Amino acid sequence: MKNFASGASALVLAAMCASYAQAGEFDGVTLDAKLIGGQQYEALYGRISEWEAETGAKVNIISKKNHFEMDKEFKSDIAAGTTSWCVGSNHSSFASQYPSLYMDLSGLVPAETVAEFVPANIKAATLDGKLVMLPRGQFDVSALYYQKDLYEDADNQAKFKAEYGYDLAVPETWEQVSDQAVFFSDPPNRYGTQYAGKDEAIVGRFYEMVVAEGGKLFNDDFSPAFNSEAGVRALNWFVDLYDAGAVPPGTTSYLWDDLGNGFASGTIAMNLDWPGWAGFFNDPASSKVAGNVGIAPAPKGSAGVRTGWSGFHGFSVTSDCENKEAAASLVMFLTNEDSQKMESDAGPLPTRTAVWDYVTEQAKSDPYRSEVLAAFKETAKTAFAVPATPYWIEATNLIFPELQAAILGDKTSEEALEAAAEAVDDMMRENGEY
Repeated sequence: MKNFASGASALVLAAMCASYAQAGEFDGVTLDAKLIGGQQYEALYGRISEWEAETGAKVNIISKKNHFEMDKEFKSDIAAGTTSWCVGSNHSSFASQYPSLYMDLSGLVPAETVAEFVPANIKAATLDGKLVMLPRGQFDVSALYYQKDLYEDADNQAKFKAEYGYDLAVPETWEQVSDQAVFFSDPPNRYGTQYAGKDEAIVGRFYEMVVAEGGKLFNDDFSPAFNSEAGVRALNWFVDLYDAGAVPPGTTSYLWDDLGNGFASGTIAMNLDWPGWAGFFNDPASSKVAGNVGIAPAPKGSAGVRTGWSGFHGFSVTSDCENKEAAASLVMFLTNEDSQKMESDAGPLPTRTAVWDYVTEQAKSDPYRSEVLAAFKETAKTAFAVPATPYWIEATNLIFPELQAAILGDKTSEEALEAAAEAVDDMMRENGEY
């Protein structure tokens, strides 16, 4: 009976999918798409040819950039009225800025399909009652990657204990990360750690560090709250590591690919990073640290709280798309179980419940994957999203230059945070946020 039920369910699912992507259903249709680019995102796009073969449609990727550049392009398109392209990469941190760009997918995606995703992700993908994207198999929260042999070396252990007064072990706090980053640094051959240094990337890292220090970025009305003692402690963490030469000198220009490639080069001892890099870091074809990668939950700040800024990627359909059914079919294909299983094989965390079960089962026979999954599951327990304001990205664009000014020594941390808070307050008031 169990096998029969499974077979019947499969037939129902197949029939349901067929109604949205019958063979040759979209012959002659060409969909223009704007998709996020970057090492951990590219493998999925290889599946597009399968969807094209099944449906008869073609996908024309007219833009492929990181989300910061895409954000600027989307806003330019909205201003110019050039939003007739159909499928776009989206992200929970950016989605609220585009209330008119993307359509409600609930009329095109079966409720049964929506129910297969993790409910919290669907809730976050629903803005003002509109399901604006289907979550991709890329749920993001960061854990700490490190080079194992640095901790196993007896000479390192003895020297560290003599200098810092406690045993060298994988750090559980950000204070320990600071100590070890300075200890492991041997520039230019190796740096203790690194961090993203511009755009929303550094503000997100600052945000989670403020939380870990017992503070908050915004008050409940979205007025700035980061100009505080907790904010100063958080910013000083970045400043002090830069001053100590424990991070690469170019870190203030780094974004995610720079960090991933940096750790894979073997020149970084510890690296707070996303799950999508796990496979890349342990692949001898792409990484010099393959076989030497350890991973641990994100450390805690002085308040005993883990850093845990999180979000997820997705795909959306524009309101001006002429072929919405075809676009929705592509989005469902890129977020289906097979797509998410493929992405999860490289390390990313899925957003479908069944794929979580798959990942857990697969990890049982792979010690590295088991370690990766355990670290990210622990960090995800206390993960938190960006503040739910449509002015999040605009706020980060005002905050990050001030953070950079403090890191580079052009301002004190107190001066930088005061200037950033004043700019954000003015912006929020001008937009009627409070």
